[in-house]
Amino acid sequence: MNLYILRHASAGTRRANPKLDLKRPIDKEGKQQCLVVGSCLSALNVQFDRVVSSPLKRALQTASLVSNETGYDSKIEISEALLPEASVTKFQELIRALQRYDNVLVVGHNPNLPVFLGSLIAPAGRMSIRLRKGAVARIDCDRLPGTLHWLVDPRILRGIYSKATKRSRSKTSRK
Repeated sequence: MNLYILRHASAGTRRANPKLDLKRPIDKEGKQQCLVVGSCLSALNVQFDRVVSSPLKRALQTASLVSNETGYDSKIEISEALLPEASVTKFQELIRALQRYDNVLVVGHNPNLPVFLGSLIAPAGRMSIRLRKGAVARIDCDRLPGTLHWLVDPRILRGIYSKATKRSRSKTSRK
């Protein structure tokens, strides 16, 4: 199974009230991040068999926008194993349940998403991985420990996307 781990896109400033923070949506920058991530995954011909998201609004919005860009048209599965306070054990149970799929996207939060990623590729040791908002990683989970194929920061994706979408030749008028 190819597992794509995506941290939710930019959602502005954290709310002081935890109940209000649960409903915090992604912002304008977050929507742009989702479109760039989705476009880049689509350019790599990535097609998801399953998309799983945390139940929080910002993660669901991120999962929806990215999956739309990649052509995924099935229902997004919601899992509490991707909540910010979820345990590694719950996350690993979720991954075991998804093993029958070839390409899976999971969308979650800090502080536990980097820990989950580390548990897949270095289960015995502690690994420090930084996942910015909108960062995506691809892990081959056919056997554990998994193999990290790549991890891309949204700023790098934005730079690649902007270079790839510019024309190499300037427009010329025909008279």
